[in-house]
Amino acid sequence: MDRFWRKFFKNKGAVAGLAIIICALLMAVFAYYIAPDGSPNANRIIPEIANRKPGFSIYFLQLKKRDVSTGWLEKLINGASDKYEFIPITQYERSGDSIIVLKYIDDGVTERQSYNAKGQTDDLLITKKTFHLGTDKFGRDIVSRLIIGVRVSIGVGIIAVVISLSIGIMLGALAGYFKGWVDDVIMWFINIIWSIPTLLLVFAITIVLGKGFWQVFMAVGLTMWVNVARLVRGQVLAVRELEYVDAARVLGFSNARIITRHILPNILGPVLVIAAGNFASAIVIEAGLSFLGVGVQPPQPSWGLMIKENYNFIITNNPMLALAPGIAIMLLVLAFNLLGNGLRDALSVRV
Repeated sequence: MDRFWRKFFKNKGAVAGLAIIICALLMAVFAYYIAPDGSPNANRIIPEIANRKPGFSIYFLQLKKRDVSTGWLEKLINGASDKYEFIPITQYERSGDSIIVLKYIDDGVTERQSYNAKGQTDDLLITKKTFHLGTDKFGRDIVSRLIIGVRVSIGVGIIAVVISLSIGIMLGALAGYFKGWVDDVIMWFINIIWSIPTLLLVFAITIVLGKGFWQVFMAVGLTMWVNVARLVRGQVLAVRELEYVDAARVLGFSNARIITRHILPNILGPVLVIAAGNFASAIVIEAGLSFLGVGVQPPQPSWGLMIKENYNFIITNNPMLALAPGIAIMLLVLAFNLLGNGLRDALSVRV
């Protein structure tokens, strides 16, 4: 184990990939505490500031809407509803118990309005917000939606890998250990699934399960087990002929014990490598499905859905609306690929 970690940490690319993945995991867990817009799905719509470029700043008048009490656990999972209504303004002044503002409508267009400010200080009423990556066509903060959207990418990767490993390891181990007609039947089934284009298979499963958050997770997972099964089958075919497996049979151990206790632990290296690759593939597939409209549904943020909603701005005045989620996908996929390469090299028996 010490040798594994020494080889792994010598690979700077793998360490960088692991660091990005850890940051993404922490961001996914604490997304609503990190995001500037902590409302559910980062869906604070402010039409007046739609399609703003990165670095856009403006003052807001905060009008209290209602007293909303949100527990820390509920906020951690679902976010917290806004306690204030945010009204974009360009100027403001106090007049007794009233505050008079110039409400921002559009560039060069304002409207004079007056609000009751009794008992409230300017610090509570007026706040300045900077949208570091701009806003989308609904006036939502791109940074916040990117942060919340990482939950979908991490979630689909975890669930897809768990499903693909569960099915793939079971079928691959059975085919490789028992051989004969069991191997023939399982390989026949694997070859049928293998012959169907991944995207078409995902479409078919999505149509059966329906559109939505969990449905796309299941659909992606159910299409990625074939590679795992083929790899496990090949590894088990080689390991089952080794002496320690023959010794286990002579001692009278059951087939289930030999597979689970003696064979599978010795082939986990290649399985971990392909799991990292499947994680990256799942992120790309989910982004593609959301882009095509059959994945995660709005208003829930998904990086693929964000690209779909904003890709037309690439050739206009604000390409960052689509480039930001695209870069996020690229970085996370690259991180898992680098991690997979590092695991492969660290687990290699070559000196």
